[in-house]
Amino acid sequence: MTHLFTSRRLVPIGVGLLALVLFPLLVPGSGEIVASFFNGAFGGRNFFNLYATLSRYTILLGMALAVLISFRAGLLNIGGEGQLVLGGLVAALVGVYLPAPPLAVAVVALLAAMTAGACWAVLAGLLERGTGVPLLIGSLLLNYPASFLASYAVSHPFRDVASGATQTFRILREAGLPRFQGTILDYGIFLIGAAALAYVILERFTVFGYRSRLRGYSAGFARASGFPNRRLYYRTLMLSGAAAGMTGFVAVFGSSQRFVDGMLTTPLYAWTGIAAVLLAAVRPGLVPLTAFFFAMLATGSIGMERTAGIPREFGQVIQALIVLTLAGFAGKLTAISGGTR
Repeated sequence: MTHLFTSRRLVPIGVGLLALVLFPLLVPGSGEIVASFFNGAFGGRNFFNLYATLSRYTILLGMALAVLISFRAGLLNIGGEGQLVLGGLVAALVGVYLPAPPLAVAVVALLAAMTAGACWAVLAGLLERGTGVPLLIGSLLLNYPASFLASYAVSHPFRDVASGATQTFRILREAGLPRFQGTILDYGIFLIGAAALAYVILERFTVFGYRSRLRGYSAGFARASGFPNRRLYYRTLMLSGAAAGMTGFVAVFGSSQRFVDGMLTTPLYAWTGIAAVLLAAVRPGLVPLTAFFFAMLATGSIGMERTAGIPREFGQVIQALIVLTLAGFAGKLTAISGGTR
């Protein structure tokens, strides 16, 4: 295997950093803009913005992990948003209504969230294998019923009416993920980080990981090799969906402590996770860096809006430009190298 830091693998990171550095410099008053961006991402009183960036990074890394698991196996599961939402909703319901000790509530909520996400991902696979609906389309379309179901649940049967908002009741306080003292960052970052590390080990040192990579390189060759492709297909989807569901658990049991309608869809966590994986060229070693880049981009954009008056949507524009630039550059690299990967 080639070394991680080759020029081709560093190209996506270089494109992202170049866009971050050069784009604001083209605007008058660039010094104030750059300063406000980095203050929004890392500054604030007692480094509040840094902890906000790390908090967002936790969710983005979890969603990038869910995407990476499926993409590395050649499965275009882009239904992470629905799996994330259902995982968060199920975790919240367990946290509110399960009469058990705090630790048991947290463990059951985590397992339930992962199961919900895994089942929703497998459903997309069943649609492809059973009815011929491509996984790309089926997983995408399943995002909508998941979001609508969650909206209905927190608007009617499980709504905390007294709060006046479309949200569930607060989970058992003692079952929530503890926070670093004096910050908004919770210990969910350790859970997501451990899951990411476990996946790297699984992919590099196990038979499942080898078969998954091989299927990603060539599904036809994997079938010809006699691998149990059907089992590998569903196991990969289960792992991908479980990672998204686990991320939903972290979002609910971490800073939120309840499920709020739109809390996991409005920030575009799932789609930014896809962008992070694409920016990393589907390389596990680079995904944590690109996920942090997008977290920094989001929180830094808020700082620019607050200080320099530039709308926070500016960050999304940069994100779109990065993805488009990367797509074109990757196409040229493939053509130059004769289609090799």
